[in-house]
Amino acid sequence: MNSKMLRSASPAGGGLFFCWWKRGWKCGRVEVRIGIVEVNFMKSGKRPDPNVIHPIEGYDKEIYVKPTIQNPNILVGDFTYIADSDFESHVTHFYPWSRDKLIIGKFCQIAAGVEFVMNDANHQMNAVSTFPFYTLEGWEMEQPASSDMPFKGDTVIGNDVWIGQNAVVLPGVQIGDGAIIGANSVVGCDVAPYTIVIGNPANVLRKRFDDELIDLLLRFRWWDKSVAEIDSLIPILTCSDLERVREELKARL
Repeated sequence: MNSKMLRSASPAGGGLFFCWWKRGWKCGRVEVRIGIVEVNFMKSGKRPDPNVIHPIEGYDKEIYVKPTIQNPNILVGDFTYIADSDFESHVTHFYPWSRDKLIIGKFCQIAAGVEFVMNDANHQMNAVSTFPFYTLEGWEMEQPASSDMPFKGDTVIGNDVWIGQNAVVLPGVQIGDGAIIGANSVVGCDVAPYTIVIGNPANVLRKRFDDELIDLLLRFRWWDKSVAEIDSLIPILTCSDLERVREELKARL
């Protein structure tokens, strides 16, 4: 293996790091050595930690969601954040008896005002009236059978999904990796990976990339790699030269 030991200043401006590397890569004027084994210091001398609540020192209106979750039916991946100080208040109509789950992947970016509406927001729709007499005191009505209530299953959000401000995600929706949900959109249908949707109801604006690059990204799954490796991949993940990114992904798969 043609590898070398590199000792250099951290590209993020922190302390020194050590890495094994086999190849160099450039995007613009930035040169990257891929294959970090151990990173001693990263930005501001700290390592990214998915278990901290406040990833921005001195600012409490943006939190990593995972370490704040109390409801066992909400599952959230590492480094997903919301622009608020309380995530679960954005999940509505979710009760101890609810049958569904909210599942969100890693590295999602959730803006202020986003709402996840769960299945128990639904009313009985196969009868003459939709009024929920059984939930209110004094009315003689038993709870409808589960088969009489609309139920669309779990709500599943992929990885690296950006959900814009005040968007509403309706019950049972599945949003693929890398999708973008426009501000104020109401999402009632599934969204394919790396697709942009906008509006009420949300409609497809366009795919973010061509089918080949989308397939490469879905197979590469950068969000599942170690913190050190993701840190070394940042110049690739944030490079606007998509043809160069395509070449690099192919070389790594």
